[in-house]
Formats: sequence, C-alpha cells, structure tokens
Amino acid sequence: MSSTPTGKLASLAAAVLQPGFVGTTPPPWVRRWLGEGLGSVVLFARNIVDLDQVAALTAALRAERPDVVVGIDEEAGDVTRIESGQGSSRPGNFALGAVDDPELTHEVARDLGRELASVGVTLNYAPDADVNSNPANPVIGVRAFGADPVLVARHTSAWIRGLQSSGVAACAKHFPGHGDTRVDSHHDLPRIGGTRQQLDAAELVPFRAAVAAGVQAVMTGHLLVPALDPELPATLSPRILGGLLRDELGFTGVVVTDAVEMRAVADRYGFAGSAVRALAAGADAICVGGERADEDSARELRDAIVAAVVAGELPEERLAEAAQRVGRLASWTTGAQAAVPAHPGVAVDGSLVGLAAARRAVRVTARTGAEAALPLVTAPHVVEFEPPRNMAIGQETPWGVAAPLAGLLTGTTSVRLGEADLPADPTAGAAGRPLVLVVRDLHRHDWMRTAVRRAIAARPDAVVVELGVPALVAGVVHVATHGATRAAARAAAELLAGTLAPPLAGLGKPVAG
Repeated sequence: MSSTPTGKLASLAAAVLQPGFVGTTPPPWVRRWLGEGLGSVVLFARNIVDLDQVAALTAALRAERPDVVVGIDEEAGDVTRIESGQGSSRPGNFALGAVDDPELTHEVARDLGRELASVGVTLNYAPDADVNSNPANPVIGVRAFGADPVLVARHTSAWIRGLQSSGVAACAKHFPGHGDTRVDSHHDLPRIGGTRQQLDAAELVPFRAAVAAGVQAVMTGHLLVPALDPELPATLSPRILGGLLRDELGFTGVVVTDAVEMRAVADRYGFAGSAVRALAAGADAICVGGERADEDSARELRDAIVAAVVAGELPEERLAEAAQRVGRLASWTTGAQAAVPAHPGVAVDGSLVGLAAARRAVRVTARTGAEAALPLVTAPHVVEFEPPRNMAIGQETPWGVAAPLAGLLTGTTSVRLGEADLPADPTAGAAGRPLVLVVRDLHRHDWMRTAVRRAIAARPDAVVVELGVPALVAGVVHVATHGATRAAARAAAELLAGTLAPPLAGLGKPVAG
C-alpha cells in the first residue's frame, strides 16, 4: 500500500498522461490540469488552423505550465497534422528512402523541426522506424523508409538527428516493429512472426540505430511478437519494454505508448487497464486522445492509475520513475529549443526543401519506345482511384494529381472513383485526350487493379501515376512518387507537364488485360 498522499499520487498520474483535446484554444479543463500536474498534451489536426494559431495555443499552454511537453504526430508525409488541411509540403519517409541521401533526410527533418519549434511544439511522434517488409501492410506502407533494414536504419538515424538539432524531441515508432503484418492495430492486434534472430536482422535494426542516434523517445506498438513475448503485446510487456528496450538496447529516454484507446489493446485489456498495465511494464507516458479527447477520459485514466498504486498493482516507485523521465524530457526540450536560432519562416507554398526532395523522389518506368509519352502535349483527363483511407491519415487531408496538374495545363479535367462507384468505362471523358490514371497502393486492391486493367485495355497509351508503394508497375509509362503528399503531387504534375525530367527508372511491363 502506498504511503504517498492521494493528492500527490494524482499529480504523478497526471504527469505521465499525454492527452489530446478538442478546440483551437486550450479548454478550461486542460488549463486546470496543467496546474495540477499534467505534464504533456498532444495536438491533432482538429487543433490546428495555421501556424500563428498554433503558436498562440502553445503559448496559452505554457502560461499555465512553462515546461509542458507539447506533442504532435507529424511525420511530414502522408501522415501530417501541421499541414492537414493542405497536405504536407514535405515528402514522407518512403520518398526519402527512395532518394537514399541521408544528408537530404537530415535536412528535411531539420526543416520540419525548426517549423515545429517556432510554434511551440517540443515532441514529435516521428520518425516511423518500421521496416515495411510486407507489401500488403495496410497501415505502414509509405510511412516507412523502405523494406531494407539497413536503409531504414540509416535514414531513421539521419531523421532523428535532423529533427533534434532543431530542439524538437524525436520519437521512433512503433517498437519493436510494425512492418511485417497485414493487420492495422487501430482495429485489431497484429502478430509479428519470425524468430528472435530474424527480428534482430530486420525489425530491431532501425531501433538500435535510433538509440545510437540519441532519440529522446520511443513509441511502443500494440503488437504481439511471440519470439519476444508469447502472451502480452509489446506495449504491455515487461520483457519487451524492460528486458529488450531498456536492458539490451540501452534506451534511457521516455517510452510512450501508442494511443491506448486503440482496439488492439483496449478491446482486450480495457481502456484504463491498458494504461495501468503499460506503466507497470515500463512505459513512461500514456498517449490518448485521438478518439477519446475529453476530461472524463483523462480522469478515468488518472484515477485508474492512482487506484492501481493504492491497491499495490502498480508500484509507486515505477510511477514516480515514469514521471521523472517525462520531467527530464521537458527539461531537454526547454534547453534544446533555447539554443536554436529562430526559424526564418515558411514559404507561402510550404517547405522549399521539401519540394526539392519530393522532386528527387519521382521515378519513371517506361517500356522501350514509350518515353515520348511525356510530357503531355495537351490537357489530359485524370482518373483518380480512391482506396479506403488509412486510419493514420487524416480524413481531411487532400491528395491527388489532378488539382496541381490543372494549374499547369489549363483544361485538365478529372474524376475520382471509389470501389462503390466504378463506371463500366473508367476512361469516359478522355476521348481524344491524354489519359492519366492515379492510384494508391495498386497492388493491395483487387477492384483497383481490375479497373486499371480495363482502362489500359481501352487506352494502352494511358500514363499511370502511383502515389503509394510502387510494388506493381502498370502501363507503358509508370510514374512513382513514393507518397501522396502535396509536394509529391506537385512534383508528379511538373513531370507530366514537362517542367521536371527525372531519369528513367528502367523498363516496365504493363498490367495484363
């Protein structure tokens, strides 16, 4: 039984929470909690209008607690919060991995970090250090640097160093690796197979590099990894968080959980139960609020943590240790940002560094003799095939090539089609004009492949633009952007219109009719 007064326990419990909230200004309950021990908050797209507003929001938070940790899930790719309304003006990890220039990766992350620091963000839930070894993965894909563990490791390291040079703490995720699965942990509990030796050679390679690079935080994945723990998911496993991450890999920073309301853990152990178990296993900070962003949810977690300590289920020393680590992270961010020069400002169209990087990531695969299909000589008709949205990507985040292409080739027309509204002839509207087919992860969607085959059978000259993982090359001319960001779309549009000319990636093979 704890000897600490309940009031102090409540303060310690609040210190390890990282809740989200609703609104573009701090609600009264968040302000009050900051005065009562709350150590962190997390910003989502719903909290963001523009950079000036975010700066005002974080200043209001710091008026209540100067060292509050302000987190955000900003991968600077398809998963963006700071630019959720426009799409990211920086490429994501997969594009940077395709370029494979660690100095460029460092510069993009540094550029992002300086922007985040300028508006008061101190912790970024990035980079994604997963090895996307399973092309069918529904939730990682272009969020990873690639499928090669060594490549992922060198870019994870470069991204961390770039971001943290700006004074923003990086958080490598999703430990011990979410790449080799077909299951999204937002919906269910993924199982990561393989022996311990295989994990050492693949999933764990980037996380070892992250620790060596001095990453300030690591986010756990809600993953069952039998080779490490056959019973408990990583977020709740002392073997994985303590034995592997702390003792073996030597990580001394903050262990943050992925959102505890996610079904992979909440359906099995309960919302509050998952938080308590995670702390007992060795986690230091509980992320919550993507879906449960209210005071009642935060109170439920805080009170459950206090009750677990009082009941002897969660050692008071473990809770105090977790709160101390969060405090050390707060001190690091305060000192690091004080030493960084002010950000020079962001261009009207977004990051210039990001656009330059996105242009370098574009690759063209063309059959012999088809190179002349680009650039387009007249305004095309663009058909964008829309797959179900990845849960990690904001529903509000725009994507597609048609809009930026219309700005370069007047008269461009377009249509967006989902599985439920496919017409018999997806090429309708393109008679006598160039046809551009835009896809995302063509290899993962049967209905999309069928529609593309039908379109190519009718129009063998169609240009295919892949905004996802280019695991399947379709058409006589195939353009891969390695991401669906605003920067990637602009780079693809420039290529189609003739203002960008990257080298050919090689000879491709069209989708069979």
